[in-house]
Amino acid sequence: MSNTSAQPGTVYLVGAGPGDPDLLTLRAAQLLAEADVLVYDALVSEPILDRVKPGAERIYAGKERGNHTIPQEDINHLLVRLAKEGKCVVRLKGGDPYTFGRGGEEVETLAANGVPFEVVPGITAAAGVAAYTGIPLTHRNHAQACVFVTGHLKDGTMNLDWPGLARRRQTVVIYMGLHGLATVCAKLVEHGLPPDWPAAIVQQGTTPNQRTVTGTLATLPGLAEAAHLKAPTLIIVGETVTLQSKLSWFEHQAWRDD
Repeated sequence: MSNTSAQPGTVYLVGAGPGDPDLLTLRAAQLLAEADVLVYDALVSEPILDRVKPGAERIYAGKERGNHTIPQEDINHLLVRLAKEGKCVVRLKGGDPYTFGRGGEEVETLAANGVPFEVVPGITAAAGVAAYTGIPLTHRNHAQACVFVTGHLKDGTMNLDWPGLARRRQTVVIYMGLHGLATVCAKLVEHGLPPDWPAAIVQQGTTPNQRTVTGTLATLPGLAEAAHLKAPTLIIVGETVTLQSKLSWFEHQAWRDD
């Protein structure tokens, strides 16, 4: 199916990746060039939107903290309506549609209404940001497991599996955790990790606005506040953070100083 052209009356849930347009998949780029309608999120970067077919209808459905342009249930039914109007619909999401992207909820609605769909995976923020900051998600000497978790639950709480997260020999990646950073760090220490456990927070990874702040569970909240970081951010906790200073490459590229 990945070699076929986009079909009318179909919804394509497409992962836009973490921000750098060069990280789009070939299938994603093809669909952007063929879509009749684009329904896109706040985390989709402008250089990626520049690849959308000229004349395609664009509908912004972004969700930012405390400001949901269109409620999720309405987005679900919007996709159904557009497809039943015979349009080729691309639902473009930052990162990967099935990794904290609510793609599962949207596909459930499409399937329940008999709407054809295809899911096009994207590079999730954890993988992209880790690569661009020089923090491996796994490493034989430091971490044999990796856990992805959201720092913002549906009910607004941070009632996470803290004992499971506060373990050595693993890397923990927290999405959407900027405003809860102090709580994250305090809870991980409360449940067993030492205060000097390595931790980092990355702003707008893989884009020209990428900034990385490294520290420990004890120091990171203060360092992040002093740096005046802006969402979206990604928190990475674990021993592999100690490799960042020697493996970092993106933030030191010469073109960033032009």
